[in-house]
Amino acid sequence: MHDHPEGHESGARLEAEGEVATARIALAGGDLGHAARHLEDALARDPGLPEIHEALAEFAARVGGAEAALAYFAPEERAFIGTVAARGHLCAVAGHWDEAVGLLAQCAGYEPQRPWLDVAWLCRPDIAELVPPDTVARAAARVAPQLPDPVDEERRGPLVPLLDLVRASVARHPDHTMLLWCGSTLARRMGGTEEAVGWARRSYELEPSHPAAVMLGYALRSAGRSEEALEVWRREVARDPSDLDLYVDIAELLDGLGRPAEGVAWAERALAADPSHPKAAPAVHALRHATEPDLRHLVALADHLRAEPGHGYAADLLARLSQGTPWLNWIPGGNEAVVSLLHQALGQSVPGDAGLTLTISALEPPSALLALRSAYPNAVTEIQSVPEPDPRIPPRPVEVALWAYEGTTARPAVRPPSPEAAEAVRRLAWHGWPYLVAAYDDAVALSALDPEDLLGVLVHPPAPREDEMGRALAAQAPDLWIRCVQVWACLGLAHHRADEPWADSRRRALLVDVLNNAEDWVCEAAALAIVATAWTDPAVRKDAAELVGRRLLDALEARRTRVVPLTWSLCHLALATPELIPQVAALATDILRMIDTEDDEEAAASR
Repeated sequence: MHDHPEGHESGARLEAEGEVATARIALAGGDLGHAARHLEDALARDPGLPEIHEALAEFAARVGGAEAALAYFAPEERAFIGTVAARGHLCAVAGHWDEAVGLLAQCAGYEPQRPWLDVAWLCRPDIAELVPPDTVARAAARVAPQLPDPVDEERRGPLVPLLDLVRASVARHPDHTMLLWCGSTLARRMGGTEEAVGWARRSYELEPSHPAAVMLGYALRSAGRSEEALEVWRREVARDPSDLDLYVDIAELLDGLGRPAEGVAWAERALAADPSHPKAAPAVHALRHATEPDLRHLVALADHLRAEPGHGYAADLLARLSQGTPWLNWIPGGNEAVVSLLHQALGQSVPGDAGLTLTISALEPPSALLALRSAYPNAVTEIQSVPEPDPRIPPRPVEVALWAYEGTTARPAVRPPSPEAAEAVRRLAWHGWPYLVAAYDDAVALSALDPEDLLGVLVHPPAPREDEMGRALAAQAPDLWIRCVQVWACLGLAHHRADEPWADSRRRALLVDVLNNAEDWVCEAAALAIVATAWTDPAVRKDAAELVGRRLLDALEARRTRVVPLTWSLCHLALATPELIPQVAALATDILRMIDTEDDEEAAASR
């Protein structure tokens, strides 16, 4: 089934009204085929528009009744959703109740957020007498799996008519086992957990089928009765050990109960029974991570997803386990003094031409000062000192310096990017992703850009996008926008001539150059791009660990005598690097613990 492109809600209604008007004109002129197509389009745009049903009734009357009208809305192999809905409504008028419910359930399963089921005939008091319980069960089974568990309360409205139909059908057919367990699935997702438990339990008591046992476990779990769910599922596996999905469900349930080691054993049983099972291996990696929070388990999960890109469960797990981790899921902001002063200024005034004069005790990364000037172009900064070792000097030799210093003033040392390249990065840049590999994959859109343009973007960042979030970043966090642009530019560099072997590639040379540039946010961005490449290519991992680990060690060496604002971020980047040398990982962990302690002491002192 395919739907019709739709605009905003108000625009969709206007378009639907236009389609109805056009359909009536065609109908008046005897062009029945075109009238039918316009009615289908109207339904696709706004299934809740009352005039559509009036026009369908007029169409049916013109062709000799609802039965005859069905011929103009014949189902196709790849049905248009408007055709399916129109046929469903005409089936109801013609008294084909089972087909009518089935067709509207098909629409609701495809677009559950829209009011496909909000029709008068589905609310008839005798509807449960007219629709066979098998049909109601199948309708619930078609719609429920497409829904979140649970559906947000404010989004349940369009689905209430189907749940009401299930309730009426259960009341009339209380011993129909399939209706009970299918209805339990829908009720659970719609927030009716106790109702779901009752229906599934009755189904299981009447006929201890495998679906009833599975749904009873789900219902008990949703009701917060996980130990009971575990007992039901264990008993069912002992009776019927063939459902490997249930092994994974048990593994997840045990993890939720704080017993991930037991969960690993169940997932491993599923994996041993079928190494190609789409959930077994991902569950093993995720549960091993729960028992031992080591990055290698997440990398193994990413490797599985790369080998099996169709395994959505692996993607879901990787996103959940990456959530909240700096660089694996989001770009952290800068922690420089100038960034703190910038945020204070933004809290007191809007960005613009306001005159600011800031005194900064020591030289900070040029991108941080660039962020200040992006919000306050006339800001004046006084740098009181240049600490040693000098942050203006790259820790290692580089071919291309991105910043040129005149005293303490940094200016871009490379040309601005082309407008097309700047816009390409601007369009893609954002501060988060589901998991790191997803960001790397999205950045392939920048692979054709000239690397000189991408280097230019690093120090000549485009303005934020002209949308709601872009304006919010410009007003509240211009520093984060610049960091986003730099990260995505470096991810673009990671795709430059991607067919070249990594060790001697141009993309490696470019990223290593940026990584080892004078102390700046661009170094973090390059590190992230190297780390992301390592996540996607096992052949890169040893080199990436050496490169990122060495850049961290350079920062820590400088930190012996001065503040290095990049330290916290570089520690997290190192810990996100596959196959990082254990001693470096331990050092990064210790430094982060030390920084957290210092932050806690500073916060306590300020209270």
